[in-house]
Amino acid sequence: MSLKIKAVFDNDIVVTYVDSGINLDNLSQEMRDLFSFDNSQKFTMKFIDEEGDPCMLSCDSELEEAINIIYGSSNTKDAEMVIHVFPGVPSAAGQPCPGEDKSIYRRGARRWRKVYRVNGHTFQPKRFNRRAFCIYCSDRIWGLGRQGFKCISCKLMVHKKCHKLIQAPCFVQLMNTGSSSSTCSLNHSLNNDGVKGFGHGRSGTPAKKRPAPTHPSQNSGNKSNHSWKSSNDEPSLPPQDQGFDMPVSEGARRQYKLEDFDLIKVIGRGSYAKVLLVELKETKRPYAMKVIKKELVADDEDIDWVQTEKHVFEIATGCEFLVGLHSCFQTESKLFFVIEFVSGGDLMFHMQRKRRLVEDHARFYAAEISLALSYLHGKGIIYRDLKLDNVLLDKHGHIKLTDYGMCKEGIRPGDTTITFCGTPNYIAPEIIRGFEYSFSVDWWALGVLLFEMLAGRSPFDIRSGPENPELSTEDFLFQVISTKAIRIPRFITVKAQNVLKGFLDKSPDSRLGCNPALGGFQEIKSHPFFKPIDWDLLSEKKVPPPYVPKINKDPLEHFDPGFTQEPVELTPPIKEIIDKIDQSEFEGFEFVNPEIMTVEDAV
Repeated sequence: MSLKIKAVFDNDIVVTYVDSGINLDNLSQEMRDLFSFDNSQKFTMKFIDEEGDPCMLSCDSELEEAINIIYGSSNTKDAEMVIHVFPGVPSAAGQPCPGEDKSIYRRGARRWRKVYRVNGHTFQPKRFNRRAFCIYCSDRIWGLGRQGFKCISCKLMVHKKCHKLIQAPCFVQLMNTGSSSSTCSLNHSLNNDGVKGFGHGRSGTPAKKRPAPTHPSQNSGNKSNHSWKSSNDEPSLPPQDQGFDMPVSEGARRQYKLEDFDLIKVIGRGSYAKVLLVELKETKRPYAMKVIKKELVADDEDIDWVQTEKHVFEIATGCEFLVGLHSCFQTESKLFFVIEFVSGGDLMFHMQRKRRLVEDHARFYAAEISLALSYLHGKGIIYRDLKLDNVLLDKHGHIKLTDYGMCKEGIRPGDTTITFCGTPNYIAPEIIRGFEYSFSVDWWALGVLLFEMLAGRSPFDIRSGPENPELSTEDFLFQVISTKAIRIPRFITVKAQNVLKGFLDKSPDSRLGCNPALGGFQEIKSHPFFKPIDWDLLSEKKVPPPYVPKINKDPLEHFDPGFTQEPVELTPPIKEIIDKIDQSEFEGFEFVNPEIMTVEDAV
C-alpha cells in the first residue's frame, strides 16, 4: 500500500509516495534524496499528528505509530503524512530544532512552493493556456485552478490526474545522476518534440502527436511582432538591446502596450504591485493601471494568483458593484492590468475623516457590498479580502469592490478550501482554526466591516502597551477572533446589533447567510436590519447613495497624498533579472475586454 508523504523543508513542500511499511532508515534516505543532503548531514524529522502538533521521528516504533495514527484518522485513500525536516538536531531533549518556529505549523500561514516527486520527475502545479496538452492522455490541460503539472527539470507537461501514471523517468535527472545508458536509450525513443515514450493514451497506445499551434505572426498575411526594422528597412537592434522593456504580444489582434497610455499619478501600492492613474491617449479616458514585477511572482513560484486575479477581473465586468477590466498586457519584466478608475476613493479614506457612519449610510454600503459578494459567490468565487481599503466609491457614491488577488475560483455548492489567507483583522475563525471553509468567510468579513462602519473601530480593538507587548501579536489577535465574545456598543440599535451577531457568529453553520436551508443570501435580504432596502432598485443603482464624493478639478482629491505625491516612474528592466524569468509562465496573459472596447469604439 502506498502512503502519500508531504515533506516540508526550507519553504518547499515535496509530495512523494512511499510504501506504508517503510522503516526509518529508508524514510531518512528518501528525505536525503528529496532535499539533496549528503550522507554526513544530520537532520531531524517531525510528523504532524491529527491535532496539528509536531512529533519527532527517531526510531522505527515512532514511525510505525505515526503511520497507524495517519491511517486511523482518515480514509485509506486520503491518508497522507506531513513531515517537517530541519537541518541539524535539537540542542537538548524538548528543545526546538534549528530554524523551527511554531508559526510554520499553522496551516497555510506561509507561502510554500509545492512540488511532486514521481519517478525522478519534480512536478510543480501550473495553470496552462489552451495550447498545452497532457503527454499521457493527449487531452488539453485547461480549467480553473492548477489542472496540470510541469516537471521543473525536463519541462514535461501532464494533467494532475495523470502525473502518477508516467512510467518513463526524467531524462534531465538521469543525466545529472550520471546514468548514461538509461539516458541514451531514452533519447533514442524521443521524436523531434522530445515527447515520445513518456506516456501512453487511455487505451495503452502511445499518445498521438498534436500539431503545433500556428502563431498568428506565422501567417503569411501578418507581420511578425518580433521583426524589428528601421524606416529604411535596415535591421535595427531590438528594444531590449537599446535598454528598453520589450513588449510581449500574442499576435496580430488588437493589443495595448505601455506607450498607449500617459502615466499621471501613483494612487496605490501593495506588497506586489503599484497602482497608477493613467490616461488612454486614444480616447483621453482615465484608467487605473496595476503594475506587477514578474520577478516578484516568479521568485515565489506562484503564478496562479495572477491568473486568478485576471480571470476574476474579466468576470467582474458583468457586475455594477465590482471593478472591471479594460485590458492586460505585458513586457519582459512586468505585467499590467488596466482597470476601471473609481474616482471617489476608498472607504478607509472616508472613515478616517468621519470616524463612524450613521446607520442608514452603513446599511446602504453593506447592502451594495452584499450584492457584489453574492454575484461572486454565484460565479463560484470566494472573495477572501473584504476590508475598508478594497471598497471604493464611484463618482455617484455607489460602491465597487476591487483587488481580486486573494480570490478562490471554482467553488461549487458543497465545495470547500483550506488555504490560510486574508487580512488578519478580517479573517474568519474557521480559517484560523485550520478548518475547511467556503463562502462563509466573506459574510464574516462583511460583519467585521459593518461593525467598523457603525462603531468606528474594529470588533477586535486590542489595547496593548509597552508593559504587555504580547497583546499586539498576530497570534493573540487570532486567539481573540476565534475564542472571545464580541462586545457591541450600546449606542448601536437593536436591529443593527442583531445583524452584527448574525454575521459574526463564530460557527459558519449558523452564521447569517451561510445556511442554504434558510435561503442563503435571501436570509440576509430578509433580515430586519435591511428592511428599508428595496433590493430590486438597489441592484439597478436606482437608490440614491447617502454620500456623493465631490469631484472638483483634482481627480485625486479622495486619494491618500502619501501615494499621490510619489514620483511616477517604473523601474527600468535589468537584463540579468529578465534572463532568469521563464516567459512561458505568462503565455496567454494578454486580454482586451470586448465590452469596454465596444464602448470606446463608439466614442
